[in-house]
Amino acid sequence: MARIPAAYLVNRLITLVLTVLIASTLIWIIPRLSPVDPADIMLGRMSAAGGTVADSEAILATLQERFGLNDPLWAQYLLYLRNVLLFDFGLSTASFPTPVSVLIANALPWTIGLMLISVVITFIIGNVLGALMVWDHSPKLVRVAIPAAMVFTSIPPILSGLLLIWLFAATLQWFPIAGSYGLLVEPGWSWEFVGSVIHHGFLPALSIVVVTFGFWALGMRGLMITVQGEDYTKLAEAKGLRPRYILYRYMIRNAILPQITAFALKVGLLIAGQVLVERIFAYNGMGKLLYDAILNQDFPVIQGVSYVIILMTALSVFLVDLIYPFVDPRIRHGRA
Repeated sequence: MARIPAAYLVNRLITLVLTVLIASTLIWIIPRLSPVDPADIMLGRMSAAGGTVADSEAILATLQERFGLNDPLWAQYLLYLRNVLLFDFGLSTASFPTPVSVLIANALPWTIGLMLISVVITFIIGNVLGALMVWDHSPKLVRVAIPAAMVFTSIPPILSGLLLIWLFAATLQWFPIAGSYGLLVEPGWSWEFVGSVIHHGFLPALSIVVVTFGFWALGMRGLMITVQGEDYTKLAEAKGLRPRYILYRYMIRNAILPQITAFALKVGLLIAGQVLVERIFAYNGMGKLLYDAILNQDFPVIQGVSYVIILMTALSVFLVDLIYPFVDPRIRHGRA
C-alpha cells in the first residue's frame, strides 16, 4: 500500500486551506460590492407583511447592528472568517431568525443523496460507454446506439426535467410530480420513508444523468483512443491476452485517471447545476435553497451555500490527489 509522505501531505493541506481562504474572501467581498443593504431588505419584508412599520429608522439601526453592518470592514471580515470556521453563517434575512447553518443542515443531506446517486451512475455509465465506443470488440449496434443516445446531452437539465415530469409523472403517473418524500410519510429510518425518498428522487436524478453522461463518454472516448495506440496495449495484444482483460487492465485503468480528476473538479459544478432541477421538482436540496436565496436577496444564505460548495469541491480534489497512487501504483506522492 502506498505511503503518503508527511511533507507532501502538509503541502496539500496548505493548498487546501489557501484555496478555501481565497474563495471565502471572494464570497465575502462580492456581496459588499452590491448597493443593496440586507437590513433594508428585511425592513421592506416587514412592511410588506404587516403594513406600516412604526419607528422604521430605529428598527433599521437595530437590524444593522444585529448583522454587524456598522462595524469597520476589517472587523466584519475577521468576524466572518471566525464564523465560517465554526460553520456559523449568521441568520437568514428571508427566514429570520432561522440560522443559515440550520437551513443548510436540512438541505445538504438531500443534495448529497441526489448528487451521489446521479453523479456515480453518470460517471460509471459515461466512462463505460466511452470505452465501448473505441473498443474494437464492441458490437456494431453499441457503436451506433451510443452516439445516438448522446443527442440527449444537448438538452438543458431543466428541459429534461420538464420532459420527464410530463411523460412519467403527468401522463403515465409512475412517479410523483414534486417533493422529496410523500406528504403522509413520517420522516425516519423506516423502509416506508426510504422507499418514498427513492421514489421521489428518481426523476430528478434521471434528469441529471440523461444530460450529463455524454460529457464523461466523450472524454473517455478521447482518452481511450490515445491509450489504444500505446506500446503496452500492443504488447498485451501480441501476448494473446483476453480482449476484455486488456480493455480493463491496460486501457480503462490508464485512461480513467484524468476522468477522476475531472470528477473531483465537477463536484461543485454539479451541486450548482442541480439548482434548477431541484427547483422544478420542489426537491428540498441545496440547489433549491440557493435559488430561493437569490430570489429573496438572502445574502447570508448565498454566502453559506457558496462556502459549502467550495469546501466540498476543494476536499474532493484533495482526496482524489491522495488516492491517485492507489488507482495507479506507478504514481508516487511528491515525485514529479
